[in-house]
Amino acid sequence: MAFLQLSQQYHFSKDVQQARKFGAPIVALESAVITHGLPYPENRQTALAMEAVVRENGAIPATIALLVGKVHIGLTAEEVESLSSDQATRKISLRDIGLALANELSGGTTVAATLFFAAQAGIRVFATGGIGGVHRDAPFDISADLSQLGKSQVLVVCAGAKSILDLPATREVLETQGIPLIGYRTDEFPAFYSRESGLKVDWRVDDPKDAAKIAQEAWSAGLKRAVLLVVPPPEASALPGDRMEAAIREALEDARQAGIHGADTTPFLLRRVSELTGGESQKANLALLKSNALVAAQVAAAMGGIKKIGPV
Repeated sequence: MAFLQLSQQYHFSKDVQQARKFGAPIVALESAVITHGLPYPENRQTALAMEAVVRENGAIPATIALLVGKVHIGLTAEEVESLSSDQATRKISLRDIGLALANELSGGTTVAATLFFAAQAGIRVFATGGIGGVHRDAPFDISADLSQLGKSQVLVVCAGAKSILDLPATREVLETQGIPLIGYRTDEFPAFYSRESGLKVDWRVDDPKDAAKIAQEAWSAGLKRAVLLVVPPPEASALPGDRMEAAIREALEDARQAGIHGADTTPFLLRRVSELTGGESQKANLALLKSNALVAAQVAAAMGGIKKIGPV
C-alpha cells in the first residue's frame, strides 16, 4: 500500500502522533467554533470540554487549526487559549488555506477546511455542532461544507445543519452530493437547537457500531463521500422549533438592515439569536457540541482507529 506523504506544513501533537502510530481512535474537532462561534471564555471552556469528553469515551481529540502558517492536528491547552483570546485570528475555509499558509497566518478552520485536513491526515471521524448549508432567501449562497462533504471519506457527527439556514434546500443539496443522512436514535433531521425539523433521515441507527459499519461499507465500495450522522440536541437543553423560528426571523431582518452578508452572516446570526433567546440558544449549542463529541468518540472506537496513510 502506498502511503501519502504529508508535507511539512502539517504538525501533529504528541497525542495524535502516538494515536496514528498505534492506530488508536481519533476524533477531529473544528476550531472556527473557538475563534468565531462562541465568546471568550466560553469558547476556550467548550473546546477543552469537548476534548475531555472525547478522551473519556476512548478516543484521542485532534482539534485542527492553523497556527503561524502550519496546519496543527491536535492542540495543546496553551494553543487553545491563544486561539480563544486572540481577536486577530482568521476564519479559515477552503479558499483561505493557501493564503493563510503563504502568509503564516493563524485561524480557526471551518467545517469544510477541517474536513479536508482530517481526510488528509487519515482521520475518519469528525465532531462539530452543525454543518453549513443553503442560506435563506439566497439560494446561490451555499456553504463550502456541502461540496466538501461530497469529497471526504469522513463520518461527520453533528446536530444537523444550523437552523438559521434553509433546511429543506440544504437537505436537497446533501442528496445531490450523495451524502447519506443517518439519524442517531432519531428518525428526523435535527434542526440544531431543536430536535425536530419535519425532514426525515435516510436511515436510523441506535448503536455506534451500526453507524461505523455503514461508513466502512460505503468507503470499502469505493465511495469518496462523507457520511453524516445526525444527533438531536440533548432534550434538557433543546428549544421548541416555533420559538427558535421567531428568533431566527428577527435576527435575519436585523442582519438585512445592518448590511451583514457573506462570511460574517453566520457569526452575526448566531450571536443575535443568542441575545433574542436570553442566552438559551447558546446553552443548547454548548450542550449539543459535547453530546456530538461523545457520540463521535464512541463511533471512532467502534471503527477501530484510523486509516494509516503516512509516516509518523
